[in-house]
Amino acid sequence: MQAAKRTATFTESVIREMTRIAQLHEAVNLAQGFPDFPMPEPMKEAACTAINADINQYAVTWGTATLRNAIAHKYQQWYKMDVDPNKEITVCCGATEAMASVFMALIDPGDEVIVLEPFYENYGPDAILAGAKPVFFPLERPNWTLDLDRLAKTFTKKTKAIVLNTPHNPTGRVLTRVEIDAIAELCLKHDVWAITDSPYEHMVYAGHHHEIATWPGMRERTVTISSLSKTFSCTGWRIGYAIAPEAQTNAIRKVHDFLTVGAPAPLQAAAAVGFAFDADYYNHFTADYKARRDFLASVLRDIGFEFSVPEGAYYIFADFSKLSSDDDVTFAKWMAAEVGIATVPGSSFYSNKADGRDFVRFAYCKKFETLKRAEKRLQAMTEMLSSQ
Repeated sequence: MQAAKRTATFTESVIREMTRIAQLHEAVNLAQGFPDFPMPEPMKEAACTAINADINQYAVTWGTATLRNAIAHKYQQWYKMDVDPNKEITVCCGATEAMASVFMALIDPGDEVIVLEPFYENYGPDAILAGAKPVFFPLERPNWTLDLDRLAKTFTKKTKAIVLNTPHNPTGRVLTRVEIDAIAELCLKHDVWAITDSPYEHMVYAGHHHEIATWPGMRERTVTISSLSKTFSCTGWRIGYAIAPEAQTNAIRKVHDFLTVGAPAPLQAAAAVGFAFDADYYNHFTADYKARRDFLASVLRDIGFEFSVPEGAYYIFADFSKLSSDDDVTFAKWMAAEVGIATVPGSSFYSNKADGRDFVRFAYCKKFETLKRAEKRLQAMTEMLSSQ
């Protein structure tokens, strides 16, 4: 007996594999995108209070009323977007589960889903598990822009959805209002869903984060997905959500129910506390990440890596071809074993692996102490390469 054929079309997460390799070699983990510093204290205290208050059983499958109300308030406050917390929000086990639930609820076998490339590694498998075909559309190097005329030609009668990840993982690109205008126009013209993945929405250093659901005519054809993981430095809590029109929310909730039943009840209680933070939290949050970006970008540039400075998120997608002729997997594993720095091979973000062979992704969601330790190891790498 063999496994289902669909499982042969994708691999396990390369990102999480690189964390295991980092642990094996005691390397500084700049691969997986999780912070190595504490999350906000009020949220931790709220989680402990909830557990001690015996909030330890199933919550409402699609999320506690308190958390759904907090999410709805957030979208009104930030984006002037009216959301019905009772009919349009599904709380999931992270944005990853939200995305899988949305694909299985809205996408049929034979449908096509447009995915901007390079891409976060989950989107392709999500489409495949739903029986759909991912259609990868390349961002233009070196600044990862959209060729809007070429994008228009990618939409066909089979196109059911387009996935928008902005700020973008792995490049850090933030889509402009002009680009969102064009995508919205194409969605309306071709009757296509826009599925957003916005966990980095509050990490914007250049430009602005735009929610396509607020565009005219797009509210009824957009599923807005985000999570707490990056905004509150709690990737292990696994709390995300999907916002969709009522009819589609009903379908998403059914899939979500049978995938995971529900997100952790005590952590949902604590999550609502985070959504109440004022502008001061977000101002410091963004400024701190911008400082980390600038620090690591300077280090990498001095060594000889080439990259477009990220406008958002917390990754640098760097071309190492001036430093080594190795392919990305060989180079990344060499860095982990010999330099003591773990990165993610660029090919894991591409459908055609050769397109990413000159890139590795660095995550700078780390303490400055960690980044400075990485700096020393990276500077030593130059001598190691020159002696080869």
